[in-house]
Amino acid sequence: MTSARWFAVTALLTGSLAGCGSGDDEGGATGERPAATTAQSAPPSSSPETTPPSAADPSPVDAPDRGEVRLVAKDLEVPWDVDFLPNGDALVTERDTRKLIRIPADGGPLETVMTVPGVVPDGEGGLLGLAVSPQYAQDGRVFVYFTAAGDNRVARIDMDRERVTPILTGLQKASNHNGGGLAFGPDGKLYVAVGDAAQPDLAQDQQSLNGKILRIDTDGSAAEGNPFPGSRIWSLGHRNVQGLAWDSADRLWATEFGQNTVDEVNLIRRGRNYGWPVVEGRGDGQNGQYTNPSVTWSPTSESSPSGAGIVGDELYVGALAGRRVWRVKLEETTAGDPESLLDDQLGRIRGVTRSPRGTIWITTSNRDGRGDPADIDDRILELGVDE
Repeated sequence: MTSARWFAVTALLTGSLAGCGSGDDEGGATGERPAATTAQSAPPSSSPETTPPSAADPSPVDAPDRGEVRLVAKDLEVPWDVDFLPNGDALVTERDTRKLIRIPADGGPLETVMTVPGVVPDGEGGLLGLAVSPQYAQDGRVFVYFTAAGDNRVARIDMDRERVTPILTGLQKASNHNGGGLAFGPDGKLYVAVGDAAQPDLAQDQQSLNGKILRIDTDGSAAEGNPFPGSRIWSLGHRNVQGLAWDSADRLWATEFGQNTVDEVNLIRRGRNYGWPVVEGRGDGQNGQYTNPSVTWSPTSESSPSGAGIVGDELYVGALAGRRVWRVKLEETTAGDPESLLDDQLGRIRGVTRSPRGTIWITTSNRDGRGDPADIDDRILELGVDE
């Protein structure tokens, strides 16, 4: 990859604003799906403190102030996930090109580390989630979630050898609802968000790994302490989870695409059932067997929530069809009302990741076939927040 793809942090964003196209799930509900149980949407509110991307030009090593947005990279092709190496360099997956890209912490040119073999992009599938090993300094490994010819799978990449080894295969795939979130928890275990592959009944089937959040060891086996003996399942009853993030109390929060009723943020608890497809949103009247969401939005117009990152006690969520970032104050057992940031300024927003210096990195998804890309799309940007 040439240096033309790198654009210094804090550079001026140019080009037309990207819009939202139609489509299934990530582009919004089509209206062809059956209705589900109704839940109340949390009211949106606009944040006056968030400013448009800045034309200021401080040193690239300076973190942006709260509400400032600065450009990190441009001319990408559907960047899906971001994670960081111990030296501060960022790694990025591109869904459709199958590329794993490195962004140097010192602001040098982008580098294509490798094109991941075995990835077969299909609709919302392709090269998706990314997680750097907590022991990267010793083992040099990163993990990816991707769509292959016959399934979705998780693989280990030994970076020094550029060797890709599948550790979990056989996850059912589809043109949508592939999930794809991948993240290491504070316990050192690898958590995997698997969509229902457009087969809703799989989410309630404990013999299937689809429609679940999994907790595994780095060899792909079920982690010790999981709620169902010998099973990789950590929670079930999910439609399509993509964002996973932990707060300062080591609690896991997950974003979830709804169908026709609500999109969700859920506080994920060991062994809990989140209701899909029996309920969408709140499961009141179901004898308490389903766990209610902490936050809900109207599908398409407000959210289609993808990436998630937490800084301090605030959760940041990327909205694809909603074309914004949502900020949610996290409380002891629930969450506050969502606050809308960057409305319609960047187009479709997918990735949201906490950086090592306490900022939020955002990836746009305007070249995924459902947006109206600007000349410099797709982009990675840095949003200043407070710890």
